Amino acid sequence: MVSGPAIDENSNEDNIMKKNNSTKTAELRQKRDIPLTVPTDLTRSAVKDIAGAMNAILADVFALYLKTKNFHWHMSGPHFRDYHLLLDEHGDQLYAMTDPIAERIRKLGGLTIKSIGQISRIQRVLDNDADYVDPADMIAELAEDNQTLAARLREAHNVCDEDRDVATASLIEVWIDETERRTWFLTEIKRGRQH
Repeated sequence: MVSGPAIDENSNEDNIMKKNNSTKTAELRQKRDIPLTVPTDLTRSAVKDIAGAMNAILADVFALYLKTKNFHWHMSGPHFRDYHLLLDEHGDQLYAMTDPIAERIRKLGGLTIKSIGQISRIQRVLDNDADYVDPADMIAELAEDNQTLAARLREAHNVCDEDRDVATASLIEVWIDETERRTWFLTEIKRGRQH
């Protein structure tokens, strides 16, 4: 009987497994590096501009939603019930905007906000972390924030107009109307408190 070098079957299996694992790892890395593109006739530059404008709006809407809910939770005073219910309705409107904004960005092939930390870096709506805010000041601050949001929505609409993105522009038009309605209600309450 001729004896040759001993063949270690475990060694061959280990080599095969290492090769398979390295192939799978390479495939996963390649998939990870492929951008989340979506077919669109808009230019890359247009998608980047629109996604940037809409992510800023999304961050502002999340920030304004949380501020509105904060004031809703901490409302006090003789008009508690009316203000509490109004701010709950406003919060619902704002929250309802978030998913359509993010999905519109994705439909264009852009990337959306991924975390609260990213929201805090992008948002332009100022937080209010005070332990106590007078109800009249809450109403005034929200009126101003909503008015500013309407102006920023118009700026985003202009970006969409420049890049011929009528679908995003039409959504923005509805959000401007809703935001102006919130501003109107809050301003009338504020005006009533001044007399």
